[in-house]
Amino acid sequence: MGDTPGPSEPTLEEQIAAYQREFQDLDPQVEKIVSALGRLNRRMNVAYGRQTANLGISNAEWEVLKALVLSGAPYQMGPGDLAKRLGLTPAAMTHRIDRMVGEGLVTRDRDETNRVRVIVELTAEGREKWLEAMRLATVFEEDLLQDLSDDERGVLDELLTRLLRRVEHAQPDAGGRLNDLD
Repeated sequence: MGDTPGPSEPTLEEQIAAYQREFQDLDPQVEKIVSALGRLNRRMNVAYGRQTANLGISNAEWEVLKALVLSGAPYQMGPGDLAKRLGLTPAAMTHRIDRMVGEGLVTRDRDETNRVRVIVELTAEGREKWLEAMRLATVFEEDLLQDLSDDERGVLDELLTRLLRRVEHAQPDAGGRLNDLD
């Protein structure tokens, strides 16, 4: 896995050099780490997007499927809870659910115990799409980490988890999106 830039993207070294030229207080090591994490995240999102597109679903739909699976059997959540979990507005969540109901990935029904409440539930087809996406992601992720030893994976796991904890502590409200990207 080299540091091959996209068609118009500078290498990390070129980017850091340009930043240092314009902002002398920059710590090049910190900036290189943060920039590499950002690029890795972007490229992984593109790879996952290609995989889900091949399954006939979007990354946005994948997020809903994942949230429902993470909720545990019977894989149900209210639209408001889904919107909060994904950092979406209620209107954006409604639009997404409408699409997914039409595709047979989820159902949307009134709660029999509280007719005001709506329940979104994962369908068998939605669960199968989630499982297939997980199978593809597992292959991609194993390939991504193939050059790391078990010890290196353990160190990377620990370091990234520490960084994540720090960001989550400093930005506790930043778990979801700030606006809808659909």
